[in-house]
Amino acid sequence: MEPLRSVVIVPSRTIDKFHEPAAETQAYEERLLCLLLMLRDPALQVVYVTSSPVAEPIVDYYLSLLGADTGARDRLTMLAADDASIRPLSAKLLERPALLDRIRAAIPDPAHSHLVPYVSTELEQAVGDALGIPVHGSDPELADLGTKSGSRELFARAGVQHPLGFERITGRADAIAAIVRLRALRPGLQEVVLKLDAGVSGEGNALIDLRGATDEQLGERFDAMALEADVPLAVYLQRLSHGGIVEERIVGDELRSPSVQLELGAEARIVSTHDQILSGQRYLGCRFPAEPAYARAITESARRVGAALVDAGARGRAGIDYVVARDDGGTWQAYAIEVNLRSGGTTHPLTALELLSGGAYDADTATFTAQCGSPRHYVATDHLESPRLRALGHGGLLRLAALPRLAADGCGVVFHMLSALDELGRVGLTAIGSTAADAQSRFELAQELLLDAAAEYAVA
Repeated sequence: MEPLRSVVIVPSRTIDKFHEPAAETQAYEERLLCLLLMLRDPALQVVYVTSSPVAEPIVDYYLSLLGADTGARDRLTMLAADDASIRPLSAKLLERPALLDRIRAAIPDPAHSHLVPYVSTELEQAVGDALGIPVHGSDPELADLGTKSGSRELFARAGVQHPLGFERITGRADAIAAIVRLRALRPGLQEVVLKLDAGVSGEGNALIDLRGATDEQLGERFDAMALEADVPLAVYLQRLSHGGIVEERIVGDELRSPSVQLELGAEARIVSTHDQILSGQRYLGCRFPAEPAYARAITESARRVGAALVDAGARGRAGIDYVVARDDGGTWQAYAIEVNLRSGGTTHPLTALELLSGGAYDADTATFTAQCGSPRHYVATDHLESPRLRALGHGGLLRLAALPRLAADGCGVVFHMLSALDELGRVGLTAIGSTAADAQSRFELAQELLLDAAAEYAVA
């Protein structure tokens, strides 16, 4: 008889953001609830841990996606630290020996179990050690590879094209000196981007306008830079003291921001390409897969970067962000921007699609094919948000009679970050279709339905 395997999911985020309300922290911890779809395997047990308890209707919603009764509820253990602070979940677990005991008791056989984190830091490794199970992620000693500076150095070693720039910037004077060097190398440079090494989702980025400025005026331009985050310059500079980069802003007749997702093991396996949906430099969502016109170009670059990551000892999930620019001749040039040694905004929609469809992405053809043989596309966001959507909180959305759901062919809508409706008026969704146009149409219809339903709730 096959031994009962188990997965312990600890979606702890050690993320250097300027500000995040506790409700957002909890919603991000719930973003990996799509992994409950693994319970379709009758030989698997799942332990899912969060800071605050996940509402039962939300758990029921994910289990309902499995269709017929699979006994999944009996093989699922939901646990919470009962601590709504924005500190990393893993730190909360390490402070609670009794909770670690409960997790340990829910693991049928440590020899057939592993921990799935959002990001692998010393905290997640300590939790894994305390539970006696391995962590599916890179050694924390490799964390620098996932910083902006470490990424640029890795791209150089892998020999892939990336923006002209300088890393290991630690302050205002350092950054200005780097800009002077950049302008000497690239006369006519009009804009540069300053990025914090540990910034996420574009929040740590700033744009510096160089047009018409002399070297003597660069200090003024630096102090007037456009910050992506709404924070005072002094606060931003304090974070910059821990490290950052300055690089040219890529320009072209047309620009896109795709990404590649990899699974790192004995080799680097390409599992997806996406076109990122951005607001300025802030990540909002994605379209899958990336446009074929440049999907293969970023895939070839990612294979070289992935091989360098594997050689360095990196394991688990990783992502590489790109900017692609189309020149006058219509050719797309791909520039590697950064490496993320963790799960990200494209992880959960891809995971949901894989587990629901039984399919896989073919990097050579840049297509995803479901188990039934049909292609699949999706549009996903973590940021469907409006103050009026709060009216659908506390389970209101899941009670909608016209709630968009999955059809028998696996196309339709899957929701995530549902608890964020209560306080933030925000929800995530993945709209799956058989074509890119079909997915986009389903996405727009779901968005319209939710906003209209929220307006009706508010009136009622």
